[in-house]
Amino acid sequence: MTVLSAVIATAAFLPAAANAAPATTASAPCAPVWSSSTVYRAGGAVSHHGRNWTAKWWTRNDNPGATRVWKDRGACTGGVSDFVISEAEFDEIFPDRDAFYTYQGLIDALHAYPRFANTGNEATRSREAAAFLTHADFESVGLQYVKEINEANYWIKCDYSQPFGCPAGQSAYYGRGPIMFSWNFNYKAAGDALGLDLLNNPWLVEQDPSVAWQTALWYWNTQNGPGTMTSHHAMVSGAGFGETIRSLNGSLECDGGNPASVAARVAKYERITGIIGTKPGSGLTC
Repeated sequence: MTVLSAVIATAAFLPAAANAAPATTASAPCAPVWSSSTVYRAGGAVSHHGRNWTAKWWTRNDNPGATRVWKDRGACTGGVSDFVISEAEFDEIFPDRDAFYTYQGLIDALHAYPRFANTGNEATRSREAAAFLTHADFESVGLQYVKEINEANYWIKCDYSQPFGCPAGQSAYYGRGPIMFSWNFNYKAAGDALGLDLLNNPWLVEQDPSVAWQTALWYWNTQNGPGTMTSHHAMVSGAGFGETIRSLNGSLECDGGNPASVAARVAKYERITGIIGTKPGSGLTC
């Protein structure tokens, strides 16, 4: 991902394998929302992040999706969001966002990577969510842009050296979504991971809010980029926010590449952690 100037980032991610679970269709009603303070015995049913789960054995304070204690029973309907960032906080973070970027779209996308903002203690979970939304804020200018506005660059994002080529057309793989997801090899890899044919239908990323968020979560949770770890690992391991910048832009920003851009990202991160009431932690810069 490159730094924004007049808008928008090119998100030149490196291709790699991913391991997300494919999306499923909601059907069953949601069980009661999981509570960290409740003791659950084998067979106990809860809902968490819009999915139903049943306990395999006695458990307390083990987040569904983050440990092997829980069995995933699939998406559910009629539940209450228990994401670490509330809809009111989301609205405050993005007051001028495009109507495309709905809070529900983000919630619907969480099933793809259940360990996201769901690993570690409350502070760790909150920091990861804040860090992710910080980069979305930075790359799409407060979620005001659904797609890259410089159409003259669209054709560049097709790498014909890939064996699958660009079946949707040479100019079809431009930046879309909260992190301006782009390039045919990323559409192929993310689509395969998410169970979506994004290579042949990249427009889904600008048509479906959940798909847009899922592509951003795919990169966050599975790709090192020019860094040494995924952004998810950086936040749950304690490496800190600075390493998420490195995973996105590497030396383009880090190690003196663009200290002003790093400072701008850190300022946004501190603003968002302030809104949700958590401390930003250490390792803020790279």
